[in-house]
Amino acid sequence: MEDKLFIKGIALFNQKKFYDAHESWEELWSEYRLKDEIFIQGLIQLAVAYFHITNLNLKGSKNLFNKCLPKLKKFPTNHRNINLLKIIDSAEKSNKKVNSIKSVDEFDWDLAPKIIKSI
Repeated sequence: MEDKLFIKGIALFNQKKFYDAHESWEELWSEYRLKDEIFIQGLIQLAVAYFHITNLNLKGSKNLFNKCLPKLKKFPTNHRNINLLKIIDSAEKSNKKVNSIKSVDEFDWDLAPKIIKSI
């Protein structure tokens, strides 16, 4: 079940259903004793950072990008067999963008990463 929640969160995130991805990963984070709970918390915060953009909350988005990045950077770039280096790079670019715009309409959604899990 643990891996199913992780993969479900990835699928939802990639569909830009950021709130739902956050919910899936939060269930994983709260229901299981994880050795990498900080990593999962970073993914939850990443999803919420993008969700805040969708609900017109640039301040909340900036806050969550600043919280998630240090957590994600603590792990190897292939942690849980995902493209973590690309995710971090995209999150940093997204953070820079939200810090430079006045309205969420100016956000470039091409900056949001796709999470790719290798087998």
